[in-house]
Amino acid sequence: MIETAAGLGIEQLHTYWACQCAPGSVAPLPQDVVKTLLAGLRLNVLETLRYLHQHKPSFAQFEAWIGERHGGELDEAAVDRLRRALAGEAVGAEVGALDHVEGLSADDLAHWDEHGYVILRNAIAPEAARTTEAAIYDFLGMDRDDPESWYRPSLGHSIWVPLLHHPAVVANRRSPRIHKAHAQLWGREDLWVTVDQVGFNPPERPEWMFPGPHLHWDSTLAEPHHLELQGILYLADVAPDQGAFSCVPGFHRELKQWLKTVPAGVNPNDHARRTLAMQPIAAHRGDMVIWHHLLPHGSSPNRARRPRVVQYMSLRPTRYAYTEEWKS
Repeated sequence: MIETAAGLGIEQLHTYWACQCAPGSVAPLPQDVVKTLLAGLRLNVLETLRYLHQHKPSFAQFEAWIGERHGGELDEAAVDRLRRALAGEAVGAEVGALDHVEGLSADDLAHWDEHGYVILRNAIAPEAARTTEAAIYDFLGMDRDDPESWYRPSLGHSIWVPLLHHPAVVANRRSPRIHKAHAQLWGREDLWVTVDQVGFNPPERPEWMFPGPHLHWDSTLAEPHHLELQGILYLADVAPDQGAFSCVPGFHRELKQWLKTVPAGVNPNDHARRTLAMQPIAAHRGDMVIWHHLLPHGSSPNRARRPRVVQYMSLRPTRYAYTEEWKS
């Protein structure tokens, strides 16, 4: 017997649970609704899917697990905002009124239009960035000032770090400047911030060479092409050779024509890695790079003396246009 929605009173949550734990019992939710649902409940996508697939919980157990991710108590105002948004009601910004928050300048917006990325300066305060940087070193069991500690097994051979719910990373997701900049680019304020990982990219050395990700797209290349935004928050100064985020500026405007030149039978990602050159984007502690998801992008080898320490996040509206067909 399929359980009915209870507890939080979000019917879409029950549908999502049923799709994962009782496939075929209900029609799946649209992709944008799933992303809004999980972001609105402050849930990481992979962490949630791993829990559901490994434990096959009852719906009541799933709701209890969600509560545990929040220290046992959900913010009722945030849950109510999510309920109203999923019901089709207009909701404002999660962080309150943005009218008097400084966001992107006219020059910044012109740069975005031309290049498909923009640097939001002082997206968070330097002290907030230092606090988050310290939390990442602590999580990995590393000493910021001891290079030999930067290659401990806690990192593995990856730049991804699954630190999701630390108070410092949670606070950064609520930065009014970050929400304002994304509202400017989306043209709306009903945005939901993803619960993504952080990153640690130490300098290369013979036993620890850069593992990627190399140039790629995280989006479908099938047409029609739509807007989505991705972002990386620098928690320490990042020089061009310090594993900086890299992209092919302006390529979002060229992608459609470029795809026509890809030889038949060749994967566009492979072709892009052979034919396109990425540009590293340097920025300072507390700055955020926001880019159009149709820009080919990636991380880069760190050939400097300090690690690149970052936090990933994306903000999306409640509902938005997307292409269901996946083509890579």
